[in-house]
Amino acid sequence: MAFRSRREKLRLILSGSACIHPGSVYDAISIRIAEDLGFPLGMFGGSVASLAVLGDPDITLITLTELAEQMRRMSRAASLPVLVDADHGYGNALNVRRTVQELETAGAAGLTIEDTLLPAAFGEAKTQLISLEEGVGKMKAALDGRSDASLVIMGRTGAASITSIEDAIRRAQAYEATGVDALFFTGIKSRAELEAVAAATRLPIVLGGAPEELSALDYLASQRVRIAFQGHAPIAAATQAVYETQKALREGTAPKALRGLASSDLTTRVMREADVKARSADFLGLKK
Repeated sequence: MAFRSRREKLRLILSGSACIHPGSVYDAISIRIAEDLGFPLGMFGGSVASLAVLGDPDITLITLTELAEQMRRMSRAASLPVLVDADHGYGNALNVRRTVQELETAGAAGLTIEDTLLPAAFGEAKTQLISLEEGVGKMKAALDGRSDASLVIMGRTGAASITSIEDAIRRAQAYEATGVDALFFTGIKSRAELEAVAAATRLPIVLGGAPEELSALDYLASQRVRIAFQGHAPIAAATQAVYETQKALREGTAPKALRGLASSDLTTRVMREADVKARSADFLGLKK
């Protein structure tokens, strides 16, 4: 299968002994930059997907079709393995199964399915969880939906910050029993909580939104954490850069006086211009 090598790279990360930081990616340019800088993995978060595709906040307005299409664009642009935040799977367990099929076809190396109740329920301001039983059903459906066994499927829970660390462990153990490949935790607040989770489970751990005391890679690796996310600073930086540039132009700054623009070397590298010129010579008879 065309994308199997990318998925095998993600599996190697999960089966290793080190903890890595992935690059935050959301479009063709960001994934090429992450690949060129040597990131071993890209993370396509739900919040950045919503911002990049819709310009909307992360409240599950983006559709599966839009998410998969953006993943497909990135798969075409670079060979970097990408882990996709598939949120709640865009519906019930049967929808989860289809979500896996679509993201597998789009070239994702792996994906996460979470047990958050999404979209938010009417009249409820606080984040809620689906039942453990429904969560287990979603994990089973996700596994049933993949046709490439190398596609990585992670069970994700935010129970640590919504209900309790005990509930997070109970859910993680149940998801582990379904046969998922890794466990993704958000809301872990301390080393004690992480150590409790690691002691109660066996699968590789992925950590998101952790505090400063959980930033040392050596320590995280000792607790079986294989991937630790650093947030989505690149899209925030890009948004600020676009704002400052547009603002300067609107206020009368001459284009040649603008600061912080990508060099021509960086732009041509990101566009893979050398490859395009070579193909133009080979296929169109143009001079190199």
